[in-house]
Amino acid sequence: MKNIIKKAGQIITGAAAAATLFAGRVMAATTPNPAQAGAEAARGNGMPAELVGTDGVFTKITNTVLYAVGIISVVMLIFGGLRYVISGGDSKKVTDAKNTIMYALIGLIISILAYAIVNFVINAVGGEATV
Repeated sequence: MKNIIKKAGQIITGAAAAATLFAGRVMAATTPNPAQAGAEAARGNGMPAELVGTDGVFTKITNTVLYAVGIISVVMLIFGGLRYVISGGDSKKVTDAKNTIMYALIGLIISILAYAIVNFVINAVGGEATV
């Protein structure tokens, strides 16, 4: 008797889950893209509609962050050069200055490669690459 009740509960639960999924598919098929309508309603005046592409939100954010990283790398490169010049021959200060220069160059190279990779991915997804 317990097995029959358990099986009946599983069948009812499965049928209810299938009906819910089916109802969701039917509503999605009959409603003209409710997610797009919601996104359009939330978008303010002057806001870009695309996520990728030349004017896309994703492109603008990633380019801004990559430019900031590049600027910080150049500033640290200059700072390391100044530290190297004013080290006065102290081996510890010279080593610290060389490490600063090396890490700034690594950061600059990574930011350039990240810029190239992001533009390649955006171009592959379907947007236009920024130059």
